Amino acid sequence: MQSTKALAKLTAQIQALQRRAEALRINGRASAVQKIVAQMHEFQISPADIQAAYGATKSARPKRKKVVERAESRRPVAPKYRHPESGDTWTGRGRAPRWLAAAERAGASRDQFLI
Repeated sequence: MQSTKALAKLTAQIQALQRRAEALRINGRASAVQKIVAQMHEFQISPADIQAAYGATKSARPKRKKVVERAESRRPVAPKYRHPESGDTWTGRGRAPRWLAAAERAGASRDQFLI
């Protein structure tokens, strides 16, 4: 029973602190905006100047393709090698599969597994 009261008290304190933190964040943001506007007046900078400079800095950055776009543009590669017993395949790209590496260690040629 007492732990329930303590939990409720702590929850109330957490909520009060979260509200206080949000108010401080909002006030800090308002203060920053006021300072920016004061400097804009001091140096006679218009919002259009800011917008142009903001757009110029964004477009100056090299754009990277998103991973999703690259993944969609890739096409699956046809298999080039096949294991005769298990039917496992390998495209020939990347590290050779264990079955092929073991066969090569045993003296087989990679050409024997070509499809």
